[in-house]
Amino acid sequence: METLKKRFPTKQIYVGGVAIGGDAPISVQSMTFSKTADLKATKEQIDKLQLAGCDIVRVAVSDEEDAHALKELKEQISLPLVADIHFRYKLALIAAQSVDCIRINPGNIGSKEKIKAVVEACKERNIPIRIGVNAGSLEKQFENKYGATPKGMIESALYNIKLLEDFGFSEIKVSLKASDVERTMSAYRGLRELVRYPFHLGVTEAGDLESSMIKSSMALGGLLMEGIGDTMRVSITGELEKEIEVARGILRYSGRQKEGITYISCPTCGRLQADLVPLLKEIKAKMPPIKTPMQLSVMGCAVNALGEAKHADVAIAFGSGDGLIIKKGEIIGKYKQENLIEVFIDEVVKTQKEMEKSED
Repeated sequence: METLKKRFPTKQIYVGGVAIGGDAPISVQSMTFSKTADLKATKEQIDKLQLAGCDIVRVAVSDEEDAHALKELKEQISLPLVADIHFRYKLALIAAQSVDCIRINPGNIGSKEKIKAVVEACKERNIPIRIGVNAGSLEKQFENKYGATPKGMIESALYNIKLLEDFGFSEIKVSLKASDVERTMSAYRGLRELVRYPFHLGVTEAGDLESSMIKSSMALGGLLMEGIGDTMRVSITGELEKEIEVARGILRYSGRQKEGITYISCPTCGRLQADLVPLLKEIKAKMPPIKTPMQLSVMGCAVNALGEAKHADVAIAFGSGDGLIIKKGEIIGKYKQENLIEVFIDEVVKTQKEMEKSED
């Protein structure tokens, strides 16, 4: 039975130089937590995110100081920049002069004249608008009628989409975020059949690293495997770089990103002949950045290594004082444990080069 479904066809838009939707790769986003007008702190966070592999960054625009700071911030960074704005349409007008995308809820902006002004500002610079629907902040008419339910979120999204379409605007992407897995998945599934705009996936207020990893892996990973989703953010209360690491992992393990290393490591058991937990951590810390899709196996004994690592590109099996390096299921050498990790990493790099050469 096929578990990875074909992605839903969606309209392709651009946030800066990053394509979203259509046949574009699924991009990874994050958001700074500094006051945007603090350019030094904000740029430092963006630089860290970019180094971690972030594709698009969003910043909060809370007041005119933030809005006016966007022009200088944009000049200092190379990542596409999204301005996150609530209620105050004048901030959107200022932001639209500098950023690559605006995130609003048109229904919260005010009168149709104000919505039209924002649309015209975005049209002038050919930048898209993300309609950001959150279960916790639905417009009153939908909250009163449906509650903070998937139905209410879908109706809010359709309402906000129409507000933009009425002014001839279709450079749109949509997010439907809740703080739990069930509502998040239900909302995205329900809207997917009704529109062809690209979706920004996320679970909002997902919690600390542990909570967010579980919620995001279930909700975002599940949707991605169903063919739903064009860009994504994993929200974590903690280090920003972890958002990117977890998001990339979800993309890889859901089968939507054929890039980088997939690690296989054995469960701990009584056959372990080495302290595998710190050894795996050491290997991951010392491994150079690799974009070539590779499967690496890290085993704690030689008993199961050949069988369980036979599908790995390169495997390491720790023994008592020494261990094995295995490539494509064949033992290529036995080495003392003090040299084993170094030899393993060298073999991984060598194999990567061979794989790249074979693709040319």
